[in-house]
Amino acid sequence: MALKKKVGYKCRVAGVVFLLLAGIAALVTVAVIQNTLKSQEYGLEYGIVIDSGSSRSNVFLYDWPGEKENETGVVTETINCKVEGIAISGMKVNPQLDAETWKGFESCINKIKGIIPAEKYRTTPLFLGATAGMRLLHQRDEQKSNEIMESLREYLSSLPFNFQNASIITGQEEGMYGWITVNYLMGNFLEKNLWNNYVHPHGSKTVGSMDLGGASTQIAFQVEESGNGLDYLKVKLYGYHYTVYTHSFLCYGKNEADKRILDKIVQGSSNQYPIRNPCYPKGYNTTMVASEIYDSECTNKPKNYSPNQNLFMVGDPDSRKCGEIVKSIFDFKTCSSSQCSFDGVEQPPVTGDFKAYAGFFYLASALLLNGTSDLDQFNASVENFCNTHWTVLKEQKPWIKDKHLRTYCYSTQYALTLLADGYKFDKETWKNIHFEKSIKGTHIGWSLGYMLSLSNMIPSEVKEIPPLTNAVFAGLIFLFSALIIVTAVLVFIILVRMCY
Repeated sequence: MALKKKVGYKCRVAGVVFLLLAGIAALVTVAVIQNTLKSQEYGLEYGIVIDSGSSRSNVFLYDWPGEKENETGVVTETINCKVEGIAISGMKVNPQLDAETWKGFESCINKIKGIIPAEKYRTTPLFLGATAGMRLLHQRDEQKSNEIMESLREYLSSLPFNFQNASIITGQEEGMYGWITVNYLMGNFLEKNLWNNYVHPHGSKTVGSMDLGGASTQIAFQVEESGNGLDYLKVKLYGYHYTVYTHSFLCYGKNEADKRILDKIVQGSSNQYPIRNPCYPKGYNTTMVASEIYDSECTNKPKNYSPNQNLFMVGDPDSRKCGEIVKSIFDFKTCSSSQCSFDGVEQPPVTGDFKAYAGFFYLASALLLNGTSDLDQFNASVENFCNTHWTVLKEQKPWIKDKHLRTYCYSTQYALTLLADGYKFDKETWKNIHFEKSIKGTHIGWSLGYMLSLSNMIPSEVKEIPPLTNAVFAGLIFLFSALIIVTAVLVFIILVRMCY
């Protein structure tokens, strides 16, 4: 009798296990069917964005399924190709003089041709966006700027892709697209639910973005209400509305800020020779020609300026004095409202997390402060860097080229001033800054956000076999569940009878 009860117990357990395994198998089967039908139904679409910055150009290839989620394609970066040669703002509009840059473009385009199926060439949109370097050139020499852009349009329109446009984007656009990129990669706009469909994340918060380029810097973050001025933009993404504060500061990119700081040092040298530079490390000296500093719209040429004049500088480090010189390129006195950053620009208080990328990442990396830090730690690291001998710096940071390493004392001072005194990050909010180069292996920049926005213009590809809709998918789940229950009950009854 006891043996019979034991056997009966084992049979009931076997029945329950069977029920669970059958249920799991059915659910997995339906999910796989749903995912497979979707992936088979839609082919990949492609888009190309060329980011022509003040230092160089990069060609990005993106792809996304033919379907769209709430009017916006789900875009993924496929390749990021660096164009060898000079930035387009330095081009001479001469095929021979610009040969290296044109070869660089051709090399990247050939790589992309090898990825996109030939039958997709004509439907693949191609865009070029030029940023702060060309914005400055357009101010200085509009005719040359127009000639460069026209030569690029002529070249890009000759390619087998669907060339759309080549333009100089505004600083505000650059900031907004960077914000979109960051939040897209963070998953703050979309996430997949149990039914393998994209939905708006419940309770998700967006993060702010801060971009430090060569000629400009941008800040962008979501706000609850619009303030006064043009720095508040409304954008609709994946069916949801956002209000974003964004501002771009021209001439405050790293390279242009470097020139403005060196100008202050030269002007304050009182014709001393050599020029003692409190922002260069001890043991470092260099000779540069004046045009390296003053051939820019961001620096005012001194009296009796000679572009070929040699400027011999020696490192005479003084972190405090260097910090004062750095702060002198900002205007913290003129303010348009009670809430102000610098140079008379209104800015609401910074809130939430921020991703600081591009130049910010490389400066933090030089201080070994990638990711997050606190304000005192950052400040102490800057001072320690500025007081380190040149030979020691070279030994400690062999991955940084000399031409960049020599600038990092005043460049890190500059980032500290911009973030703390300019954007008003304090000891508490500084902890919310994350210095990052990429998110989930994808480069952070404006180009992905640009592609995400422009993909709204690309029609969805529709095949003959429709995917499982949410209603059909839910119906199948119900049907499978009912069948499982009936089958499990029958099997359980059979097992019990066999056991007894």
